[in-house]
Amino acid sequence: MLRPEVRADKKSRSLEPAGVGVHVRADGQSLVVRWLVFVLARAVVYATLFIGFLLVFLPARIVAWSGMTSPAQLGALQLIGAALTAAGALLAISCILTFVFVGRGTPAPFDPPRQLVARGPYGLVRNPMYLGAAAALLGAALYYRSPALAAYAIAFLIATHLFVRLYEEPTLRRTFGDQYESYCRRVGRWWPRRTTPAA
Repeated sequence: MLRPEVRADKKSRSLEPAGVGVHVRADGQSLVVRWLVFVLARAVVYATLFIGFLLVFLPARIVAWSGMTSPAQLGALQLIGAALTAAGALLAISCILTFVFVGRGTPAPFDPPRQLVARGPYGLVRNPMYLGAAAALLGAALYYRSPALAAYAIAFLIATHLFVRLYEEPTLRRTFGDQYESYCRRVGRWWPRRTTPAA
């Protein structure tokens, strides 16, 4: 269990747990921790809307419209689909958490990270959250054997590709400049790169 180390100077007194780089004020409240919790709450709200509408509500409407029902028996296709859906959902969630704790922001375009996110899943590809969402949709299409859901997943990928090319990348170039250009040379947009290009 960590014990606080008391550090005092002439101007202020602070308590800081040994080994934890978070400044805690004398009244026991941490501005940094409170701010991170606030950012996390915003990210959860955005993720709930994003996942709830695009990855739950619309796919459910597509399944209902196409007359598909849950399979009576689970076969290999359903197991593969369920695994792919779970892996995609976990990837999307890890991306959201990376945005919060590394980028100090959310995935929402109106509340973006304050720092360039190039770690975690973003160290492999530049758009892992969209890939995770698409994987979850494709997994659901396999589970239900639904061509309509597969078409929706493909349409989702096309729409996100256009959004990335026409909005996200120009915005990130304006915001982070050479830092983002270097990141683009190192990390692929949709596919991991085997080697790191020279800067």
